[in-house]
Amino acid sequence: MKIANRWFETRRVDDRITLLWEPHVTRLEQCNMWHVRGRDADLLVDAGMGISSLKEAMAILLDKPVMAVATHTHMDHMGSLHEFEQRLVHPLEADQLRQPDDFPALCSCHWPTGMREAIESQGYDVPDILIDAYPHEGFDPMAFRTPKAEPTKLIDEGDVLDLGNSAFEVLHLPGHSPGSIGLWEKSTGTLFSGDAIYDGPLLDAIEGADIEAYIKTMQRLRQLPVNVVHGGHDPSFGQARLHQLVDNYLSGAGRPYNRV
Repeated sequence: MKIANRWFETRRVDDRITLLWEPHVTRLEQCNMWHVRGRDADLLVDAGMGISSLKEAMAILLDKPVMAVATHTHMDHMGSLHEFEQRLVHPLEADQLRQPDDFPALCSCHWPTGMREAIESQGYDVPDILIDAYPHEGFDPMAFRTPKAEPTKLIDEGDVLDLGNSAFEVLHLPGHSPGSIGLWEKSTGTLFSGDAIYDGPLLDAIEGADIEAYIKTMQRLRQLPVNVVHGGHDPSFGQARLHQLVDNYLSGAGRPYNRV
């Protein structure tokens, strides 16, 4: 397998938000990582797979304290959280951050029984190996495990992350996972939604998911006066697309099988 020239790509969204992603990771696990500049502190929303150093890759962006937040603790969102001094997560997922499941995360043939099949049944192609390049010579995908991290702060519904000139409210958005959260900036109508909603097939039949909770989360999202949603995967979108995605989900059209 080839060696990647660089592991991360970046794109400046506006004067304060930068998107980072891992282009050599398969779409299923290719998490959006969002860096938000503030006056007194910065925000990092999600941290990818942890295959290569995210902190080193974004060094040019870092000139003040960073609050690194896991919207949830699936392996594609928490991998590099351990690199940052401030590590924030919902209480229901703190233990998973401390002690991730011990299996070869990059090799789907060695995932826990039923995990690959559940994801494929919901509309994703799951390759045997989730990367198409190595980050460096000698990298062994079978030996890779999701890095663990000790949370430094637990965050829940109503908590506020203050960057000095802007603030994000924590929304508890369960369904995809028990402790899924979003970060909501009311003043601009900006939502970082994690995997609660994004513009692709949503996973609600995996371990830890709860369809009834997901329905309530969707109903709540439908009422938010959003201008833009920056999801955990796939492109960002506005209010009209949010309403369409929510309505499709609630009607059953947004899922590849019938809701019971």
